[in-house]
Amino acid sequence: MTERENLWAPWRMEYIQKLSGADQGCFLCKYRDQQEMDEKNLVLMRSEHCFVVFNRFPYNNGHLLVAPNLHTGDIDALSDECMLDMMKTLRKCKSILTTAIKPHGFNVGINIGRCAGAGLPDHLHIHLVPRWNGDTNFMAVCGQTDVVSQSMEDLYAKLKPLC
Repeated sequence: MTERENLWAPWRMEYIQKLSGADQGCFLCKYRDQQEMDEKNLVLMRSEHCFVVFNRFPYNNGHLLVAPNLHTGDIDALSDECMLDMMKTLRKCKSILTTAIKPHGFNVGINIGRCAGAGLPDHLHIHLVPRWNGDTNFMAVCGQTDVVSQSMEDLYAKLKPLC
């Protein structure tokens, strides 16, 4: 019999507690309204109708969220101007990530509703997830664990000058 090893991920407790704790309001709206705290909140950039923030519980290094300023979980509530701004911002983020960390590809997605995987169903957002050949390995497949190899603060410092 082999000895079992542990992979310590103490940052996950914050996520678990947020899922099971009392509603503390929408963090995206909080970040939207705290422009003076963009670096602390890891808000990478802002445009007329949306803003970009690092996902604090990323699937991969550089996982960004593009969120509308409007607090809504309904894509139909977004104006055409907002939708276009979000897509242009998404394209700019893809370009910045490509320059800075050179991923081989990207996943882009919107989860609408909790049953569709939305962890924050009342504030729509687009996920932009950089991917590399071979980044899905035994940890993700068998261990249901994502390994993120760079701190968000380090990557923020690398990406911010490119915005």
